[in-house]
Amino acid sequence: MLRTLVISIMVLLSSGRGESAEPFVVAHRGLLRHAPENTPAAFRSCLALRFGFEFDVQRSRDGHLVCVHDDTLDRTTNGRGPVRERTLAELKFLDAGRWFAASFAGERIPAIPEILDLVRADAGPSTLMAVDLKDADPAVGVEVIRLAEDRGTLNRLLFIGATIRSRDLRQALRSQSQLVQTAAVVENSAELQGVLEDATATWAYLRYVPAAEEVQRCHAVNKPVFVAGPHFAGEERA
Repeated sequence: MLRTLVISIMVLLSSGRGESAEPFVVAHRGLLRHAPENTPAAFRSCLALRFGFEFDVQRSRDGHLVCVHDDTLDRTTNGRGPVRERTLAELKFLDAGRWFAASFAGERIPAIPEILDLVRADAGPSTLMAVDLKDADPAVGVEVIRLAEDRGTLNRLLFIGATIRSRDLRQALRSQSQLVQTAAVVENSAELQGVLEDATATWAYLRYVPAAEEVQRCHAVNKPVFVAGPHFAGEERA
């Protein structure tokens, strides 16, 4: 099935978020079995299916926020070297699609404002986007918040990545707006109560498949559950 092959993350909604009591899906780096990861094509494919998606955030040399997963450009573009050593213009010059398939030649690395514009234009009212901050610097997350506020999309974002392991980062992001959603990691059942009591986390980010009772405990304190499975696009998590 399509979901089995391409969806790495399942999100369980509590009644507290309002739109649905049903689980929904967030695709890791977009629909990456059908389009090159972290590109507009991968994200548009998700939105067409009313899936959410996860995207990565890094800074370019000249301070712009861009969407690339790896520290380097080698795997997913025709460029080489660290992302942070290229300007936005240099990154935009690279081909981010041909490595995946010739039909995607010309896909470009998106800047974060482009992704948020796509969300504003095409996402359904309950579609969630997971923001993977590769850097624990609060300034990066704060800039994403400002960009999303300008576009009216902040309520669609959930901050993960460095956020899930840093209480200080969660606090810094939450202090910017009551609309900011942050997740804290739960590696096993023994850690769940700590996250339920953590005021800096609005979501529980589970690295295991929870029992129904554990999901109910989260929902009882108005915390939706984000379940990150052991496989990404059918491959074992590193």
